[in-house]
Amino acid sequence: MKNIFLILTAVAVIFAATNAVHAAKPKGLLKNPGVWGAFKLKEGKGLACYLAGQPKNSKPAGVKRGPIWLLVTHRPKKKVKGEIGIYVGYPLMANSNVTVEVDGEKFKLYTVKDTAWVEDGKVEAKLVAAMRKGRKMTVRGTSTRGTKTTDSYSLKGFTRAHKAINRACKVR
Repeated sequence: MKNIFLILTAVAVIFAATNAVHAAKPKGLLKNPGVWGAFKLKEGKGLACYLAGQPKNSKPAGVKRGPIWLLVTHRPKKKVKGEIGIYVGYPLMANSNVTVEVDGEKFKLYTVKDTAWVEDGKVEAKLVAAMRKGRKMTVRGTSTRGTKTTDSYSLKGFTRAHKAINRACKVR
């Protein structure tokens, strides 16, 4: 199992860099978080609650990549609920899509630099619901060099982490 302190630090750095906001050290919401951790932190005058997980397997093996994370974030003050961001650890091919498959159900995400996002809030909610019910998730993307990657996630513990961030940010 990965060291939770390293996970907290890495996620806080990603979170702060993405939002250009001075982010305080996040507070863990779960004891024994497992694959999916749940966190909250003060963000400006509001609160941000997010869950974070890393893939179980990444292919092809040996490809040089930075940290790989999937985050689901609530920012109630900004009226953000269930925002999904996938950090793939390399620059993505311009004008490409990342495909997320949850137990056979596929979703297309648009890309910006090294991150994939869901364009439509209704699709985002549908993806989160699929992740809550699902067992396995696969994320596929293509780097600027043309390397195709596949990241496999276990969804065990996702629902628990999602419930924790919903409670912490009072989101339904």
